[in-house]
Amino acid sequence: MEHLEDEQILKLSIKDPSQFVALIDRYEAAFLKAAMGVVRNRQEAEDIVQETFTKIYVHARKFKKMPDARFKSWAYRILLNTSFTHYQKSKKLGGKTEYLDALNYDQEKPVFAEATDFASISDAKAQVKEVIAKMPNHLGRLLTFYYLEDKSYQDIAESEDIPMSTLKMRLFRAKKLFKKLSLGELS
Repeated sequence: MEHLEDEQILKLSIKDPSQFVALIDRYEAAFLKAAMGVVRNRQEAEDIVQETFTKIYVHARKFKKMPDARFKSWAYRILLNTSFTHYQKSKKLGGKTEYLDALNYDQEKPVFAEATDFASISDAKAQVKEVIAKMPNHLGRLLTFYYLEDKSYQDIAESEDIPMSTLKMRLFRAKKLFKKLSLGELS
């Protein structure tokens, strides 16, 4: 299995689920470090990683290898989306969890990435920005404020000069659109 590419293992795992373990072995540690960099809580990070692997396996048939879209980038995109979802749930529950989305800060040495994984993290960061760039400006801006700049609903509503109900509806639409764009359902 060590000599097979990720895409080949994913394809094999569709017919034989036991083959998927090879991908887990390859990516579990790196995914855990990336998730820890976002949520700063080991138990939550482990949940995110487990959920990410589940989503990768469930959606394995949707993956199409292309020159600019490799398994690694696709998998990190799923990890980021899952991390965003956990972050959102924690904010709604009023958790006092400290988050640090190191993907959005230029750091000489990220907390969660070894030098060999930095290229993957950088690719994932570029993909998130690329997806937001495809969105209508007013929706992309709201996601940037909420997730990347960690602004509260109140701060965003005030800076955008919109009622709270409008903000919530736009964020809902923005998240839904982001998910569709990042999964390639829209172009």
